[in-house]
Amino acid sequence: MFSFMNDKNKRILAVFFFLFLSYSGYTQRYLSDLDSSLFIRDTLRPLLQRFENLRFTGYIQPQYQVAQSNGAKSYNGGDFSEFSKSRFMLRRARLKVDYFLLTNDGYAKALFTFQIDATERGVGLRDMFVKLYEPKKHNFSITMGMFARPFGFEVNLSSAFRETPERGRMSQILMPSERDLGAMVSYEPLRKGAKNKFVKVDIGFFNGQGLSGTADFDSYKDLNGRLTIKPIHWHKFEFSGGLSLFRGGWKQATKYIYRAGENVAGDKIFKVDSTVTNIGEIAPRHYRGADTQVKLKHGWGETEWRAEYWSGQQPGTIVTTANPGMLPTLPTYIRHFDGLFLLFLQHIINKKNQLLLKYDWYDSNTHVKGNDIGKPGTNLTVPDIKYSTLGLGFVRQISTNLKIILYYDVVKNEKTLLSGYVSDLKDNIFTCRMQFRF
Repeated sequence: MFSFMNDKNKRILAVFFFLFLSYSGYTQRYLSDLDSSLFIRDTLRPLLQRFENLRFTGYIQPQYQVAQSNGAKSYNGGDFSEFSKSRFMLRRARLKVDYFLLTNDGYAKALFTFQIDATERGVGLRDMFVKLYEPKKHNFSITMGMFARPFGFEVNLSSAFRETPERGRMSQILMPSERDLGAMVSYEPLRKGAKNKFVKVDIGFFNGQGLSGTADFDSYKDLNGRLTIKPIHWHKFEFSGGLSLFRGGWKQATKYIYRAGENVAGDKIFKVDSTVTNIGEIAPRHYRGADTQVKLKHGWGETEWRAEYWSGQQPGTIVTTANPGMLPTLPTYIRHFDGLFLLFLQHIINKKNQLLLKYDWYDSNTHVKGNDIGKPGTNLTVPDIKYSTLGLGFVRQISTNLKIILYYDVVKNEKTLLSGYVSDLKDNIFTCRMQFRF
């Protein structure tokens, strides 16, 4: 039957078959069923030693959603199809492989991570990086490859552990896909007795386009940094927080740059600067952020409050404020923005039941208000509209691996003079999601 296989392949096949059966029924004692010490020494033990540093994790998030209207625009899994207001979808299905090495004293020495996402929309890379640790004092590390940018709390909270179905509108627009190609140096004391063990500092340079493009389209790089205060315990409370900074941008492809101003009538407008030397200059992408988390532990479980605020400058065009995957060829519009995330989490009876209350806003252009947008000659359009979202949810943790999320998003937009935006859009979304994680 196996005449085409050599002796080495037969042994490997036998090992994997044995491991499969052992994992299925005897996970804790798979070596105890082997009687041959020679088999253990010559075949099984070398194979296990070769793969003992590998770790496989993953999760799947199938869900059902209902919107207020057909074709609803949404940052909760993407826009609905033109003639549909309900859908089943596979929001995320991820497989992650970590290969790690330890020093002789048990601290991290190196980590390689590879993660993919496979849904009905296709298969894509999420992470691929190597992280090398300073092996003596265990204070520093360097990371290179495709990985999450060190900015903000919500951006860096994994989708497998995040309580709400999605990140906020501001996170998705300004930090699309959360990841980018680059290199980062980190200061994070790992020894138990380290003086600064509650502090972590990350500083990195990145291409800027993230996963929205296949290659860097200019020579400008983004500087990204974050100071994190790890959880500090005081009685029944736990405090943590951070400060984030982002300085970057991309090449200005035309001579036309629009900035906020006023006309002779006092109307808020975009004023154009058409100086020829604007071509090739950097379109400024500057963010700053601050976040805090407070947790109270009690008999039911935990009560938690989170707050995060961002502000800065975002370059875009007349049609979007999103960061591009290729060099924009339209005139640049520079907008000042701000936004806020507020989240309240409350366990009910025990840690298996949790109530969620989230409020966030994203004001893409703090220079204008709703009635300014749409006036003739102002160049104020859809990307200048402010949005706020109130989310109400419930999480049921069925087991360590399985949970159910019920969540309702109430989305409000500014009322403007633009056609289609003179009143609030019917774009509220209900989500029922199951997540299985291993």
